[in-house]
Amino acid sequence: MQLGKRKLQILQAVIDDYICSGEPVGSRTIAKKYGMGISPATIRNEMSDLEEMGYLHQPHTSAGRIPSDKAYRLYVDKLMKIRMLTAAEAEYIKKIYEQRTAEIEKVIEQVARILSDITNYTSVVLGPQLNKVLIKRIELIPVDRQYALLLVVTSAGIIKDTIIRIPADVDSGYLNRVSNMLTVHYRNKTFAEVDINSIQDVQKEMTRQKEFFNSLVDALTESIAQKEQTEVYLGGTTNIFNFPEYRDIRKAKAFLSLMEQKDLLYSLLSKFDKKGVTVVIGTENECEQMKECSIVMTTYSIGDKVLGTMGLIGPTRMEYSKAVSVVRYVGETVSKYLTSLFEE
Repeated sequence: MQLGKRKLQILQAVIDDYICSGEPVGSRTIAKKYGMGISPATIRNEMSDLEEMGYLHQPHTSAGRIPSDKAYRLYVDKLMKIRMLTAAEAEYIKKIYEQRTAEIEKVIEQVARILSDITNYTSVVLGPQLNKVLIKRIELIPVDRQYALLLVVTSAGIIKDTIIRIPADVDSGYLNRVSNMLTVHYRNKTFAEVDINSIQDVQKEMTRQKEFFNSLVDALTESIAQKEQTEVYLGGTTNIFNFPEYRDIRKAKAFLSLMEQKDLLYSLLSKFDKKGVTVVIGTENECEQMKECSIVMTTYSIGDKVLGTMGLIGPTRMEYSKAVSVVRYVGETVSKYLTSLFEE
């Protein structure tokens, strides 16, 4: 059985209506509201075919139909029209630029709030993955005559600060020269791209300071060996209860339990690290607790380096056209903001 033009029109009408109302959709509703010029009986026959094809199902014998996950997938891929943001929404998103901070954590907290405020869904933003942040500079700052502070400054802020012992004959000028060489060598690289053994120019500079050089290499190695950050920022966790589907105690408990498992959320969402918007619908989710939810995700980056993931979680009847539009715009805005900070 083929999905002809009329079936597609009816399916789109059912999905649009169900997203708005949350109530099963009948043939008379479609006939009255969508002006297709065909009778309720014809629409009913087409809906029956769509049910047989797996795009609709009937929760009760006397009820109308509701879309399946298969229908939502077709809708997202081929039928929906991306909704334009309103001027007020675009302006609200641009509040990201008001942060005036180089600390990504503060930016991300604001992003989580903005996403949930605009859409009324639950937002999830993952902190930057350590193996994806970019090194901005490396500094050796004298503390006193015996010790210096090693700072590895990245696009996510100061990742590591370590105290190392310095020889008695090393002055601030020498530390500054070494800092500059390290920065030139590693700037714009991720931790994963760093090869400690490649700093031959630094090694030559420190030929007479072999013990100090070894201490420096050990400190840098320790910085690079740190585990990835697993920060997860949530916004509007209780927004899910605005939807009738989650007035069911079982579903509500499952959702709240999932929101508390930040390691699980991080593991699930960090897999989606490609640019662009990704939509995962209901049963497409690997996690059992997510199979009645949909996720709309994108990444944020500095230049062409992806740092992390952000997205919205809602019921499978979420307003995908708005969610995709908002997530895409916020992702682009955050990336531009962080890129401008880093380039400074």
